[in-house]
Amino acid sequence: MVISAIAQGLLWAVLGIGIFTTYRILNFPDLTVEGSFPLGAAVAVTAIVNGLPPVLAMVLAVLAGMSAGLVTGLLYTKGKVPVILAGILVMTALHSVMLYVMQRPNLSLLNHPRIFNGLAFLPNYFDAVVVGLVVVSLVIGLLLFFFYTSLGQAYIATGDNEAMARSFGIQTDRMKIIGLVFSNGIIALAGSLIAQNNGYADVNGGTGVIVIGLASLIIGEVAFKDVTLGERLISIVIGSILYQLLLLGVIRLGFDTTYIRLFSASILAVCLMIPQIRQVLKLDTLIRKEG
Repeated sequence: MVISAIAQGLLWAVLGIGIFTTYRILNFPDLTVEGSFPLGAAVAVTAIVNGLPPVLAMVLAVLAGMSAGLVTGLLYTKGKVPVILAGILVMTALHSVMLYVMQRPNLSLLNHPRIFNGLAFLPNYFDAVVVGLVVVSLVIGLLLFFFYTSLGQAYIATGDNEAMARSFGIQTDRMKIIGLVFSNGIIALAGSLIAQNNGYADVNGGTGVIVIGLASLIIGEVAFKDVTLGERLISIVIGSILYQLLLLGVIRLGFDTTYIRLFSASILAVCLMIPQIRQVLKLDTLIRKEG
């Protein structure tokens, strides 16, 4: 069960990294995630069922997610629709898009190939661990490469201080669109991985996933402070694994899994309140004195 939780943590970490690129760097919450995640799953599963290789199906899923992010970005920057409302509008529209893609509310991968099949010789759950490690490493590597380019630096500057970035000639609206496109592409990739791991895609599969992604992000931030950008991305992966282990602990304690989303939200709420709790209890002062 622990290996299964680690595997789930690695796969879900891709979602957390995708959310990080907008929520932390651009400083705004993008609710498109609850539409682009199941869209990636729907596109990938439909492509596989229709005979495409799993890797190519995942590429199509990423492109679909990027398209969703582009629409949100255009609504936000050109249409002047508030980012949260723009995300809700796109998320709502994507429900119909997924029904059109799958031609049904859910679609199974039973007796169809998955990206994990080439690792069937490994013990249970280790195939997902290997795939998760490879995908997470590729995503982190590509993001770090992007962030250290001039375009990536302009993107980071937009999130740090938009007015200053604009004064330097940076087209901040373009940076926001790029961020939403990249973010939702990564999130759709996560959806395609989770769908293959679960064996099906469902139009309602995006409900509550933003909580899972934010939990990975927040737990990583609470556990690791004052780190570099690369270390922060790695901390999201560790946070995702810790989150899955926490859920495993809740299940092991005998709680009804029907209420797993309640436990998920509670864990995230506690993690968000930790800085305030530390301040109220003056834990940081005590730690410095002990140090």
